[in-house]
Amino acid sequence: MLVATAAVLGVVAGACAGYLVQADREPTALPPLSQPSVAQAKGPGPEPLSAAQDRKVKVDGDLRKLLLGKPTRARKAVIPVGSDGWMDASEYAETYKSPAGAFRQLVGAKEFRRAAVTTWREGEDLNVEIELIQYRQEQTATEAADAADGAYYYAEPDGDHDTDSWPVPGTGDGMAYVHTKPDTSYGVGLYSAEAHAWRGDVAMEIWMYDTKPIPKTKVLDLAKRQMERL
Repeated sequence: MLVATAAVLGVVAGACAGYLVQADREPTALPPLSQPSVAQAKGPGPEPLSAAQDRKVKVDGDLRKLLLGKPTRARKAVIPVGSDGWMDASEYAETYKSPAGAFRQLVGAKEFRRAAVTTWREGEDLNVEIELIQYRQEQTATEAADAADGAYYYAEPDGDHDTDSWPVPGTGDGMAYVHTKPDTSYGVGLYSAEAHAWRGDVAMEIWMYDTKPIPKTKVLDLAKRQMERL
C-alpha cells in the first residue's frame, strides 16, 4: 500500500510541476490568418458560346429539330408514331413489353420530360423510327444513360432472335443490334435492327423493320449520324 501510494503521489507531483513550468513560459504567437492577395487576371473574359456550340441551349430548344431529316425519296411509314413529331409518356410506354409498368416508371423514378420522334419508309418495306427521349435528371444524372443501356432488354420484341451487336462509333457505350432471325408473329417474316445510345440528358433509340435482312452498315450509319446531331 505504501509503495502504491507513493507512486500515485509521484505522478500527481510531476503533473503539477509540468503545469507550473508551462504556465511561466511566454505564449507562442499564432501565424497570421491573412493570406497574400492573389493578382486578378486582366483583359476581357472569354466570349460566350453561340447557340450552335452550347449544347444546353441546343437540347432545351425544339427537340424535333435535332432529329435526322427524312431521305429525299422516303415515304410515309406504314404505322406513323406520335403527333406532330412528339410522343407523350403513355405513347412511349407502349413501346415496352409491359406498358403499364413502364408508364409508372417513366412518370416517377425515371423523370421523363419529353420525346421527339420521326418515322419514314424506304424502298419497298424498310420502316425506320428514330426517337429522342429527354429526362429531367433532377434526382440522378444517369437516367438517359440507364434508359439507353436497358432499352434493348426491355423493349426487344418477343421471340427467339439470333442477334449480332456492334458499338456505335463515337458514342463510347452506344450499341447497335441486328436480329438475323425473322419474327413471324405478324404473319410475315419481319427482320429488325435497333440502336441505343445517349448524350447528356437525351437517350436515342432507332428501330428498323424490313421483310429482308437489314445490313449492319444501315443501322450503324443512321445511329452515328443521329448522335452527331446531339
